Amino acid sequence: MRFGRTFEEFEVGAVYKHWPGKTVTEYDDHLFCLLTMNHHPLHLDSNYAQKTTDFGKNVVVGNYIYSLLLGMSVPDVSGKAIANLEVESLKHIAPTFHGDTLYGETRVLEKTPSRSKDDRGVVYVETTGYKQDGTVVCVFRRKVMVPTATYIDKRGGEQPGRPEPITQES
Repeated sequence: MRFGRTFEEFEVGAVYKHWPGKTVTEYDDHLFCLLTMNHHPLHLDSNYAQKTTDFGKNVVVGNYIYSLLLGMSVPDVSGKAIANLEVESLKHIAPTFHGDTLYGETRVLEKTPSRSKDDRGVVYVETTGYKQDGTVVCVFRRKVMVPTATYIDKRGGEQPGRPEPITQES
């Protein structure tokens, strides 16, 4: 299973489609709201949402949508990252509701070798999230510092620090 890419493996213009999608449940939304102390009734109170909003129902909190899409992108984009350097923009385009299924994809916009260290570079990407009907709900751009193959090799390969099983001989 792929878990991230080295700097050399990124190609400007490439699009990585993240799989699988995730159906967002009311439980997911409420848990995220409670963990982050976001108690806005738009997300938690269905009576309020039904009677006082244009949507007529709860809207999933946007930061959960962003976090979910970011997480979906890890195996394809930042699984080997040295650091996430910057989120340049974050746009919530359309609402997500309980029961919607999200999918994401990331396009490589630029890649720049590090000026200070030759074993890494910065990849500039744009991730787009959309629902089961194709409606785009969220778009964000970020810069990720990723290692070169040399960096990976010097630090123990693809799975550094992974222990080997201890076998007992009879």
